[in-house]
Amino acid sequence: MGENKYTAIIKKEDDWWIGWIEEVPGVNCQGHTHDELMESLAATLKEALEFNRQDAIATAKQNYKEEPVFA
Repeated sequence: MGENKYTAIIKKEDDWWIGWIEEVPGVNCQGHTHDELMESLAATLKEALEFNRQDAIATAKQNYKEEPVFA
């Protein structure tokens, strides 16, 4: 599976960096540094996508196929 690009909306607020992944609701993180925030966002995004994938497969149950979608 290829690597996809997502958009992080980030800002520094007091002593924290906070951010959200624009394309995936619920993926948001914070970190003490910009790098820490970006690493956390990437890990959380990966987990969320895998969870969503497993949830979709479980819902489909059987006789399904996977196809790419381009927007």
